[in-house]
Amino acid sequence: MFWRVSMIRSLLVATAAAAVMAASPALAQQVTKDEIASVKNFARLETTVACGGATKTDAIPELKKMGYKAIFNLRLSTEEGANVPEEQAAAEAAGLHYFHVPFTPATPDLASVDAFLKAIQDPANDPAFIHCSGGSRAAGFWFIKRVLVDHWDTDRAMQEATGLGLVEPKMKAFVTDYVAAHRKQG
Repeated sequence: MFWRVSMIRSLLVATAAAAVMAASPALAQQVTKDEIASVKNFARLETTVACGGATKTDAIPELKKMGYKAIFNLRLSTEEGANVPEEQAAAEAAGLHYFHVPFTPATPDLASVDAFLKAIQDPANDPAFIHCSGGSRAAGFWFIKRVLVDHWDTDRAMQEATGLGLVEPKMKAFVTDYVAAHRKQG
């Protein structure tokens, strides 16, 4: 009898543990959309990363208050409204690490992806705010990081990246092709 009760108890504990483990992706961080003055399309994972579009320098102190340690700017210097030197100065004045890694899927520079992947892995840059003009490039770079660095499956990473703002078809195609090519190399 004791043997049977012990066995049932063990099965119940194992079932409960399996249920918690199965639910853990659902319990993972969720993408939230906040209104931040001077940041277009702000979306974040609670403690990991935020992605956004066009960001004005007056938003940088707020990003610092929110706990971000680094800013990754993917905008080309020639994009309308991009003021890289001013943004870099504001980030440095706020005590944030600043990385300008210009990128466009129209003429992709793989060196920008490599620079981003190297810098995003540095614990001193966590959590990070990544931005471009609309948010799609930022979320796309995060997708690449999730798949190649964190070893997430592409479906899960794409779901998260879509929530963060990866909506532009050319960027989706680029990141999907990029991770497929780099998984084969690794």
